[in-house]
Amino acid sequence: VANWPRARALARQFDVVYLNGTVAGRLLPALVGRRTVLHAHDMVERVPPHWRLASTVLVPSSAVAARMPALGAHVVGCPVELDVEPSPAPPWPPGDGPVVGFVGRIEPRKGPLDLVHAAPTIRTGAPGARIVIVGDDPYAGDPAYLMAVRRGEGVEQYGWATDAPALLGHLDVLVAPSREEPFGTILAEAMAAGTPVVATRVGGLADTVDDGRTGLLVEPGRPDLLAAAVLEVLSRRDEMGAAARAWARRFGADAYADRVEPLLRRLAARGSNN
Repeated sequence: VANWPRARALARQFDVVYLNGTVAGRLLPALVGRRTVLHAHDMVERVPPHWRLASTVLVPSSAVAARMPALGAHVVGCPVELDVEPSPAPPWPPGDGPVVGFVGRIEPRKGPLDLVHAAPTIRTGAPGARIVIVGDDPYAGDPAYLMAVRRGEGVEQYGWATDAPALLGHLDVLVAPSREEPFGTILAEAMAAGTPVVATRVGGLADTVDDGRTGLLVEPGRPDLLAAAVLEVLSRRDEMGAAARAWARRFGADAYADRVEPLLRRLAARGSNN
């Protein structure tokens, strides 16, 4: 928030104030006595004391809610665009084999090195399979990790794509080997495009993926399990892709509004204090 005094003054003009994210949540102490909604998106180790001042707390997944049991947070997911126009062509050249891809930041928390280590097993089990990594490390937080990923043998490397959601439908499987995630937006976007997924059983990913139907969940830090899951999903690609597209409807804007609007209406009907 660039201008805190102005933000506080504006907020006091409304009956219900929606604070989107941790930074906006810093306004809570200035809004005591107002009806406030804090939408917290992150996995926090410690709940900031001022969050308790919120009338209602919204979170994207049950894993995030579990970090703040005293707040009675409502799990509402995250909205994604369901009908993204596919890109005319992905950044990788055309080929005959299935394409297994990672799309995201190249950093340890996202786990792309696990896919690099799983790549030889995937290519052995699915001859002709291509492993692509689309992403970069804009913050250069771990140059050694970035270099290890970039040196992955037989893995095609591409920089970040500004139209990432539009290229997800060109993948046969999206892989998200994260160590921690509050929700997994890229997974929801991939499933909306009809692409099944393989992800780790961490954080909010268990809410996002219907394990066994729209993709598979595996333990983090296990390239062997990751490779086995990718091969299974490739063998069921059409079945899982259809299930993924149907499952993803719950992440659309209309479904999201159906979850959030009743909470806001109930809050608006309450008195002027928390």
